[in-house]
Amino acid sequence: MMNKRSLKRRVYRDRYLYLIFLPVLAYFLVWHYIPIWGARIAFQDVRYIGDNEWAGLKHFKLLFSSPVFFRVFMNTITISSMKIFFFFPLPIILAFLLNEVRSQNFRKGVQSMIYLPHFLSWVVIAGIFISLLQSPDGAVNKVLAFFGMETIPFMTSTSHIRWVFVVSEIWRSIGWDSILYIAAINNISLELYDAATVDGATRLQQAMKITLPSILPTIITVFILNLGFFMNAGFDQVFNMMNDAVINHVDIIDTYVYRIGLGKGNFSLGTAAGLFKGVIGLFLILSTDRLSRKVTGEGVW
Repeated sequence: MMNKRSLKRRVYRDRYLYLIFLPVLAYFLVWHYIPIWGARIAFQDVRYIGDNEWAGLKHFKLLFSSPVFFRVFMNTITISSMKIFFFFPLPIILAFLLNEVRSQNFRKGVQSMIYLPHFLSWVVIAGIFISLLQSPDGAVNKVLAFFGMETIPFMTSTSHIRWVFVVSEIWRSIGWDSILYIAAINNISLELYDAATVDGATRLQQAMKITLPSILPTIITVFILNLGFFMNAGFDQVFNMMNDAVINHVDIIDTYVYRIGLGKGNFSLGTAAGLFKGVIGLFLILSTDRLSRKVTGEGVW
């Protein structure tokens, strides 16, 4: 009885905090938990009139036997791998560099500039990059032509379009993603740096021996969470930048689900593809967390 009364007192005491939390709770309920119930149509034949009919694993078998889905699956893995491999270390490096800047005004100015692209939608960013990279009138190709170099059709070249995704992702997110690492660095005790300075350690040695080990748990946590979204590959980005010339090289699971599910009305097959993607993401985040705990003793929870 005392525990119930104590719980009621705490809830009443923090009632305004719970009230502020309600919109967040509603968001996750509406967009993340209630749709889970709708995932059952992956195992059904959807009927517009009458009840759906149970189909078992029919749509998964159809999905896995499709050469189109295999190509889409490989595109998703390739694009996501490129983003993680080339992008993930950059916010960490940026946080290290900003930590070395002694002028507070200059550092705040740089941070404000690099945070701004995160608040732009992918529609706007796609328009910017298409304007810059279009051939032959884009700004980049005009610079290449000015120096006597051959122009490159970036947006319609199958060998360049994936790199456009990586570069645009870096430009949009590097500043925003560095916030966590900057906060982790700011929490490091200054006494450690003072002691290292007295011992004659250089700034590089302090960064490698103090800063990096101190923020390692943050790096591991962010890496594990990123792997949880590994199969996303960036629907908004790909959808706004892809075109018919490169679709076979950039079509990912999310755009496939959109095209098959909403475009062609095959809701069962689209849901099966989305559910498969979710299961892979869950497996990746759990297995990476377990591996991290064995190797470093640190995990997400």
